[in-house]
Amino acid sequence: MIEAEQSILVNVGIDDVWHYVKDMQRWAGMMPGYRECTVIDANDSRWVLKVGVGGLVRTVKVLVHVDAWNEPERVVFSYKLEGDPVRGSGSYAAWRKGAHETEVALTVRVEGSGPMAPMWEAMSRPLLPQLAKSFAEKLKAEIETEVGASGSHAAAAVEAPSIRAASLGNWLRKVWQRCCARSRN
Repeated sequence: MIEAEQSILVNVGIDDVWHYVKDMQRWAGMMPGYRECTVIDANDSRWVLKVGVGGLVRTVKVLVHVDAWNEPERVVFSYKLEGDPVRGSGSYAAWRKGAHETEVALTVRVEGSGPMAPMWEAMSRPLLPQLAKSFAEKLKAEIETEVGASGSHAAAAVEAPSIRAASLGNWLRKVWQRCCARSRN
């Protein structure tokens, strides 16, 4: 079994962090080699990833099961690869560091089985910490970008429609002007 842990400080409040991480499709979308995610139910999903080690590149299907949702501090999950003797587990833990700071710790474990497990784990051992670090950095960036300068999802949700409405209004105005110009000729 191999394991990696990565901690990050997200410059966003814990509720806004939770708003982001409670969506399984967002997690899948940040995985290297992401191809698709199918949500089966509130706790289960199937991720399709294109993975490679050295010259070997292949597509894998990963069944992910959320064992526990403990809003907003903890998620515990397990997974297994379809058709491969690989399974694992992991967790997400968060705690409030301040009004606009959340410490997040991500842990992932991978366990191979069968006669090829030692070789598979030896090849994966140096990659897992890099993967965990990359994933954590991307998670931080995605959350901070989504929340942005507004400071909360509620404010972002209010701003977005007004921007869209202004764009739609400009577009409609241009269409109307073109129609009126054609009818005058």
